[in-house]
Amino acid sequence: MKKTTQLKELISANEILVMPGAYDCLSAIMIQNTGFKAVQMSGYGFAACLLGQPDCGLLTFTEVLNHTRNIVRAVDIPVMADGDTGYGNVVNVVRTVQEFEEAGCAGVNLEDQVWPKRCGHMSGKEVIPMDEMVAKIRAAAWARRDKDFVINARTDARQKYGPEEVVRRAKAYWEAGADLIFLEAPQSKEELSYYASQLVPLGIRISANMLDGGRTPLSTFKELEALGYSRCSVPVMPTYAAAMGLKKALEKMMEDGHNQNLDDLIIPFSDFNKLIGLPEIRDLEERFLTDSAIEQKYGSKEQLEIERSQGH
Repeated sequence: MKKTTQLKELISANEILVMPGAYDCLSAIMIQNTGFKAVQMSGYGFAACLLGQPDCGLLTFTEVLNHTRNIVRAVDIPVMADGDTGYGNVVNVVRTVQEFEEAGCAGVNLEDQVWPKRCGHMSGKEVIPMDEMVAKIRAAAWARRDKDFVINARTDARQKYGPEEVVRRAKAYWEAGADLIFLEAPQSKEELSYYASQLVPLGIRISANMLDGGRTPLSTFKELEALGYSRCSVPVMPTYAAAMGLKKALEKMMEDGHNQNLDDLIIPFSDFNKLIGLPEIRDLEERFLTDSAIEQKYGSKEQLEIERSQGH
């Protein structure tokens, strides 16, 4: 089954789809190996990973596209791109959708913020007029070559205009051709329930965003599922977890004056090599190298097997 069709079916299923946010290839592999069924690209994580900067519209489309393409290649599960505002007008949106689709993504987020955008849980956001975003969603739906490529329309209208405007825009974006409506930064559980009550009975599929330390009170995935949410992204937890893990390991090494007692803070060498696909590289070498080339490289085929068993 195509990745686009997989993602669309996961969103359409009765069980809520939980999509942790990947900031690089390694985090995407970890998300896949943990058992999650799809990966959400995290623009917030990208900005931190690539620039060491906050998510304030500093990344270019080319930077995001190239980073996303590598992540798509690293995993076997569907990947939803973070298309920000589409990087311009309707013409830019057409290119954005087609480039992400060509890169192998199964869908894309597009939001109604003014560029330069910022993280949806930061203050000072501005949104474009609703009709302008409707045109962008129409352009995105027209641009996709695969009808199952998921258009996830995000509205950031809550902060400035309130919940009623969020509902109004959600309905308009759905009518324009979106497959999913991403309701960014509700400020209470009552608000989460309100959106569901206004949109789900109309057949509109909605998505929540559980951001650690953000404006929205954290709900369990089952709570959101019971309300009728089709999808939940967890965009920054992997970034924060990686930063905390690295911080703890580095602080301990600094304190101890060596790196000899970090076993409970790091993944073992052999396990990490398996995680990033070293056994598959060895398989390719055995498949295509001659016996003499293997002997020259490793000493013998037997030595290669020993290296493989040790994860080296």
